[in-house]
Amino acid sequence: MNKPTITQAMVEAYDEYTHLSLDRRAFMDKLTRLAGSGAAAAIIAPMLAANAAQAGIIAIDDPRLRTKDMVFSSPAGEIKAYRVSPAERSGKLPAVIVIHENRGLNEHIRDVTRRIALEGFVALAPDLLSSAGGTPGDEEKAREMIGALDPKTAIAQGVATINYLKQDKGATGKVGALGFCWGGGMVNDLAVNSPDLDAGVAYYGRQAKAEDVAKIKAPLLLQYAGLDTRINAGIEAYKKALEENGKTFEIHIYDGANHAFNNDTSEARYDKSAADLAWSRTIAFFQKNLA
Repeated sequence: MNKPTITQAMVEAYDEYTHLSLDRRAFMDKLTRLAGSGAAAAIIAPMLAANAAQAGIIAIDDPRLRTKDMVFSSPAGEIKAYRVSPAERSGKLPAVIVIHENRGLNEHIRDVTRRIALEGFVALAPDLLSSAGGTPGDEEKAREMIGALDPKTAIAQGVATINYLKQDKGATGKVGALGFCWGGGMVNDLAVNSPDLDAGVAYYGRQAKAEDVAKIKAPLLLQYAGLDTRINAGIEAYKKALEENGKTFEIHIYDGANHAFNNDTSEARYDKSAADLAWSRTIAFFQKNLA
């Protein structure tokens, strides 16, 4: 069978499955109808999903980096995390929290954490499923656990991670937050709930409530996919609230890109040109605001 064509309707069906109410069986039924056969749907489904086998761009043992899995105590309980810093840099560095998607702290997010560290930051990826025992190996189970997670618990753990990095001996005390999908929404939540956050970058994340925007102190870089109608529905109200409250922010919308365009483990949704441009903007934003 030739490689099947993936349509926007298929991408939207996958988004409905991973973020809304469609279960696995209903998703495969819908995908079969869209693809024309069960055989085609079986090929397309993995192309839409993230592939853990493709998760590594920066090697786990890259000699340029110091990496470690750790657990730190906080008022929100013990938090599992993955810490990465440049091996050759002397002196203290600004810090960036990397907040995972609704799949938890998986290999892709660990790889993104290594990428951030190579840009000259202390990078820390907290497992915000720590209160539920940590991220499982099964992606569908992780999504279920994220869905059942008390938002207040996740926010408290995120705030605790900011506070922890403020005291990190290898860091300057300046802390930014970078999040994707569910983690992008968490960046907005942390901007509302932590006056100590120094900069936030949210990729295709749920927006904060308009009535909470006045609490935001950190400058924000908000990056959206042009085809992501579900998340983009909240952009205008958020933009209006940020403007009315005099907040510092940038909004970039990447035309033709889908939700999760930065995730290079998803063959169908990854958009290299959008991802590269968004990444360059991310690094420049952190360099400016965490200096």
